[in-house]
Amino acid sequence: MDGFEHVRAVATCVRVVHHLRGRIRLKLAETGPELPRPSETQVRHLHRVIEAAEGVRSIRLNLLARSCTVEYDPAVIPMDAWTDFLAGTGSEAAGILEDILRAKYREIVHAQLR
Repeated sequence: MDGFEHVRAVATCVRVVHHLRGRIRLKLAETGPELPRPSETQVRHLHRVIEAAEGVRSIRLNLLARSCTVEYDPAVIPMDAWTDFLAGTGSEAAGILEDILRAKYREIVHAQLR
């Protein structure tokens, strides 16, 4: 598995703890038997992609609680985008978030190759 699929792999292990318009708290769930536990590198990579993504205002990690809080602009990222993306739902909202994350992922990878 390589490329953006690492981001997708980590996303399958994340659940929504609390969500208000413009602010969402996410938690790394216990890994089920069918899902490999994401590596520390995968989690750090996902953090970099999210914190630099269009529409994200801030991201705060709580490593002890295995959670993060993302403040975002709901005019850029629809509220439903988060839950739909994490659930793998092919909604328009999830597509907007995935496009934003993919674009930022490509930008980060391209910068690392220089």
